[in-house]
Amino acid sequence: MRNHASILSVFVCTLGLVGMGCGGVPVEEIGSSDQAITHGQLDGNDHPGVVLLLMEVDGAPAFRCSASLLSPTVVLTAGHCAGEPGDFSGMRVFTESDVEHGDNNYPFAGPNSVEAVAWYAHPKFTNDAFFLHDVGIVILKKPGVQLDPSAYVKIPRADQLDALVPRSSTKFTAVGYGVQRINAAKTEAERIRMRANPYLVQINTGFTGDFSLLLSNNASSGGTCFGDSGGPNFLGSSLVVGGVTSFGLNGSCGGTGGVFRLDRADVLAFIHSFAP
Repeated sequence: MRNHASILSVFVCTLGLVGMGCGGVPVEEIGSSDQAITHGQLDGNDHPGVVLLLMEVDGAPAFRCSASLLSPTVVLTAGHCAGEPGDFSGMRVFTESDVEHGDNNYPFAGPNSVEAVAWYAHPKFTNDAFFLHDVGIVILKKPGVQLDPSAYVKIPRADQLDALVPRSSTKFTAVGYGVQRINAAKTEAERIRMRANPYLVQINTGFTGDFSLLLSNNASSGGTCFGDSGGPNFLGSSLVVGGVTSFGLNGSCGGTGGVFRLDRADVLAFIHSFAP
């Protein structure tokens, strides 16, 4: 988590992850830190509905993303984390806030993990243009965690984000399990749920279109990095997911982070077909 968070998929395809749009992070990362976080904030139990999503290729653990629970068995993530049909052979979620040091068998099935039985990206999703329809749903075999009904994440109203004004006071809460730091000297990639409070930089511009937005990603506000793809970006301090982490503009997780909006009619219709 970079200064309160870590979440991303690279818009410029810096990682070149075939079959993943440009998102997620390989299960075997470049390295891992003995420290819990760097310039970040542990989420602990503040967002128990946010989970780590593990994707398999040909039966072997391959990539990880972040995701969130719309209901006990319906999981919201990015389209490139669900993939096109045939991209992934299996999936499971890990529900502990600290998967790195928790009671589990990561990246394999075990305690505090739940197997997926199906996964779907938006009907118009393609890996070649993942950022245009970057939303996905994962269906679990059984409830992931038992939460109070009020603790499951919510989706926005149609076109709700159009009223937002880009400024430092327009805050989001980004949550995920991604890389804490990445640069030429060191990569820290512990599997720990963390959060940040980035602010809105761009919305409804020629660059973002009407389907995405850019949030700040710096040492002051926090931001997102690899492995946080699919994680929620809540409006303010609410549990309303304005969008899922989708892309970034460089390989060092700096500057801004891209978010795929959930408030468009076709996206809401897709989500409501699984979680009315």
